Amino acid sequence: MKKRALIAVLVLFGLQMMGWAQMTEERPYWFVMERGKLYFRNGAYGEALLAFEDARNQRRNRYARMEQDMISLLSIPEVRRFGDDLDLIEKYIADKSLINVDNVLKEVYYRFPRADLFPNVSEKKPATRILEVLKGLEEYPEAEYWIGETYRAEGELGIALRQYQKAYSQRAHLETPGFDIEILYKIADIHRLRQEYNEMEKRLQEILTNDTLWEQNSNTFMRSAMKKTLEAPNEKDRLNRFLTLYRYNNPRVIRAHQLLGYYYYASGRYAHAVEHLMFVFLIQNSIFMDEIIRREFDYSFTTLNDLLAAVMRRPDPAAYFDGLEYYKSLYYLGTAFFGDGKPAPARDFWTFLAGQADAGEWRGRAQTQLRSPWLERAVEMP
Repeated sequence: MKKRALIAVLVLFGLQMMGWAQMTEERPYWFVMERGKLYFRNGAYGEALLAFEDARNQRRNRYARMEQDMISLLSIPEVRRFGDDLDLIEKYIADKSLINVDNVLKEVYYRFPRADLFPNVSEKKPATRILEVLKGLEEYPEAEYWIGETYRAEGELGIALRQYQKAYSQRAHLETPGFDIEILYKIADIHRLRQEYNEMEKRLQEILTNDTLWEQNSNTFMRSAMKKTLEAPNEKDRLNRFLTLYRYNNPRVIRAHQLLGYYYYASGRYAHAVEHLMFVFLIQNSIFMDEIIRREFDYSFTTLNDLLAAVMRRPDPAAYFDGLEYYKSLYYLGTAFFGDGKPAPARDFWTFLAGQADAGEWRGRAQTQLRSPWLERAVEMP
């Protein structure tokens, strides 16, 4: 009986694999990819991994066949006489009605318009450029990324990291603009979880190369001016003046500034922590203002308290704060100022937090700091 049951299980498994193979043969790679995401969202990680790997292999095989079709054409003695002149080769393809190779060119031009591939109209168009594009199209960074996501969900951080790094190395072929930043965040987060903080720092700084206001060389003066506004010794309304003078809505870099701010705070580099968490403060509140203006065109900023009151009047105020760690960032910004020897702005941030009923733990910490300021040391990243 046991033997018969085992045979039945093996037969069923074989049928399932045959069904999977048949399905993937009938479906394009992008469809298999989306099916993998559905499996992933439902927690079926084994099926998801199979789908992502199959999508990657399907795409690789598809464009490898196209590359081979193009190589075969270029190997024909009659075509070799044209040298690397794509215009002559395309005329040959049309004259001979070579449908397969014509479809290859159509696929390439669909993904990369001919004018973009050959911007200089006066120069000869090399056919080898088509081969370069096809070789690049064999890569599928989105599939590599999702394979990494699956391994991460299964707790295999080392394999996940290698997959994310592989996806990032293929970023030139990403189909979603800006997705390379998401991959960098995943790489940085794996390093954070493994306490590889130097590597985490490098990846986060790489993300900030996309922050036009943060650029190290051209905007040092701006960062210095922003910091001086918050440190002004005779100014009684520093926070509100800061948000009146400066506005910057760039949500893609918030988490990078946040993690670097926490990291520099934990490692005792308070001046660096202040700079990064100051950007978090600016960007988060700029997002709030822009969202309110989108619904209330006549809104104008007056005070930070009024801004948060306007946020709380929205139908779903929690959605504004979702994932932002708003109060936590404010607390560590204030405490980083204190660590940097600037008690006045530190007290401003603590006072603001102490008056926020929704700030929870961070309200309590701020109240403690106001009663008896002290430099709260973090053994690890907050």
